[in-house]
Amino acid sequence: MRRIAGIVLAALLIGGVVAAVVAGREADDKGTATKTVRMVIGSEKAEYFADPAVVKALATKGYTVKAETSGSWAMEGLDLKGYDLAFPSSQAPAVELADRHKVHGTLPRPFYSPLVVVAHRSAARVLAANGLATLDGEHRGTLRMAAYLDAARQDRTWQQLKGAGKYGELSGTLFISSTDPESSNSGALYLAAASYVANGGRVVAGKADLERTGPLLKKLVSVQGAQQSSSDAVFRDFVSGAGNPLVWVYESQVAATLTGGQKPDDLVVLYPDTTVDSDHTVVPLTDNGKALAQLLTTDRELRRLAARHGFRPQGDASEFASDTTYLKQELTGVRQAPVPTSAVLHEMARRARG
Repeated sequence: MRRIAGIVLAALLIGGVVAAVVAGREADDKGTATKTVRMVIGSEKAEYFADPAVVKALATKGYTVKAETSGSWAMEGLDLKGYDLAFPSSQAPAVELADRHKVHGTLPRPFYSPLVVVAHRSAARVLAANGLATLDGEHRGTLRMAAYLDAARQDRTWQQLKGAGKYGELSGTLFISSTDPESSNSGALYLAAASYVANGGRVVAGKADLERTGPLLKKLVSVQGAQQSSSDAVFRDFVSGAGNPLVWVYESQVAATLTGGQKPDDLVVLYPDTTVDSDHTVVPLTDNGKALAQLLTTDRELRRLAARHGFRPQGDASEFASDTTYLKQELTGVRQAPVPTSAVLHEMARRARG
């Protein structure tokens, strides 16, 4: 009887321990339970939100993120029911989304990225030899936007440029590749920067400005032929050696590539002397979306990780972890053009593609 009683008591003790462990795990699960936030983002932010370090940092704060990608302008046509936030790559489409979904108040802008032109070294050298660019070194320089646009107006070819003959890959019409301005933010911002220069340093604001700048913008787009809707695809093609020798991309894409350990010897980053910033702007659709937007803006670890992925956190240039062989930490000598309203940008893109 004593032996049986001992066995029963031991079983009860073991059961109690197991129950305690299970209860402890359940308590831990409740303590670390995360809120799932669904969002639609521009493709250039996909790697940031997929980064295990970002996933961990968000989980620490109680969030699990499920992100789907879309062209920033294409977000306007999406059914966002069930989403907590939309995160396009620029303020103009964000304002349009906010108006459509009746989101009021200041829209958070956690980080930003200027638009740059990536060039193969041969192309950068030829541009510099012909007064279309200046070079600071082997991998960095400045694109003279007015001179480039003059060349575009005249339909100049690479063969007409001094020094291009020794580079077999440089042939045909001189142009910068961009994404489709009707569906992609970076493509629309290309037109915004070009139109500002073409309009005498004034933002395009009405019919007269559209008619004045329209023919040039149409030429900039039509010479490219078919355009992609994703800036990520355009940049990957360039890095792989495919496509045009001049491509309009986000600085963040270059910075993330460098941070990831790639140092393309053939890459030159040209900062247009007049460009635009891509202000990554959040449109919160729910309270969870609003809380996550605040976290992305203020949390020190998430800001550090944003910089590691090539984005410039708002408010402190020193956080931008740039490789100054290729990139500028301070954007001195780079003029930031105002971006037209959403309605004007849409009409500008329609005319350019029409």
